[in-house]
Amino acid sequence: MKAYVDRDTCIGCGACEGTCPEVFKLDDENKSVPIKDEIPENLLDLAKEAEEGCPVDAITVK
Repeated sequence: MKAYVDRDTCIGCGACEGTCPEVFKLDDENKSVPIKDEIPENLLDLAKEAEEGCPVDAITVK
């Protein structure tokens, strides 16, 4: 599975990075970016939690 971030929607709140820093980080523009090409199985639940916790629905995990 992979994580995708809609950078036009992202508000840079950092909730995803706080929930799953192994998969998401804020870049120089204060926007979230996925840092893994493929989400490891052991991080999948946290990545989905970050997706569900995004206040503006900018994250998709599929």
